[in-house]
Order: sequence, then C-alpha cells, then structure tokens
Amino acid sequence: MCKGLAALPHSCLERAKEIKIKLGILLQKPDSAVDLVIPYNEKPEKPAKTQKPLLDEALQWRDSLDKLLQNNYGLASFKNFLKSEFSEENLEFWIACEDYKKIKSPDKMAEKAKEIYEEFIQTEAPKEVNIDHFTKDITLKNLVQPSLSSFEVAQKRIHALMEKDSLPRFVRSEFYQELIK
Repeated sequence: MCKGLAALPHSCLERAKEIKIKLGILLQKPDSAVDLVIPYNEKPEKPAKTQKPLLDEALQWRDSLDKLLQNNYGLASFKNFLKSEFSEENLEFWIACEDYKKIKSPDKMAEKAKEIYEEFIQTEAPKEVNIDHFTKDITLKNLVQPSLSSFEVAQKRIHALMEKDSLPRFVRSEFYQELIK
C-alpha cells in the first residue's frame, strides 16, 4: 500500500506518474469530440511472427533475462506483460539502447542520444526510468561526446532492475504460464 510520498515503493511511483500523465491529458480542453476518445488496445500485440518456443527454451527464461530478451517470441510476450502492468518503460529504454548501439553515424548517434535522454532519462521524462541521480549524472556527462557506450551504465542498471523485479513477476504471470503448459 502506498503511504506517504517519501516512502513510495518503485511501483507506486510509476503508477502515480502514469496517473499524473493521464490526468494531465484528460484535463486539457479537447479541440473536437474525436480528442475525447482514449485509445485502448483490447487485444495485446501478438508475439512476433516466430514459432512458439520449445518448452525447454521457455523454461530457461525463468533464470535468464538475457535468454528471454534474445528470443523474439519471449521478448514480445514480456513486453505484453509489462504493458498490462503499465510498466513497459524499462524494456523500451533497454531496446532503445540496443538500437542506439547499432548507429554508425556520429550525427545520427547524437540525435538519437538526445531523443533517448529526453524520453527516458531526464527528470519528468514521458517514460522516465527509475535510475539514481548518480547514474543520471554519468549518463548526461557521457552525452557531451556521444559514443556507443553513452548509456551503458544506465542500461546495466535497468537490466538489473528488470532481472530482479520484472522477470520474477513475468514468470508468475499468466503470460508465461500459458507458454509452459
């Protein structure tokens, strides 16, 4: 239960941010009735068009976030699970960092680094990930001269958080339990 602002657990802070964003959107005066429609995807995204994993492979995901993230079907299932909990920002950040590391052009790297920082790292970012100020400061300093390792520390922290927090919840979820039946 969420008691007192200073003692809010991670999930309560995330939910509070999500509610704040949604309330802000709702309180804006719509330009037309169409703006009042709030999209809701009743069906989760289908996992990537790959075969359902073999039982042995899916069972390995319980102990290895990396194996889960390397499997397209597992990644899609994990993402759908996180979306159902309104907590997909960590995975989206991790994926954005993986995509960032593939960029070759310094100009495109600087542009993408700015986008990632503004979307996930800066205070009050739309999809702000939960990292400490020390990690935020290191990341910001790394962005003065963007390189392939600019987000390395932050990405490792988020990976550890997903491994410790999100993966165990996923393994207990219906999303995963259906896969291993």
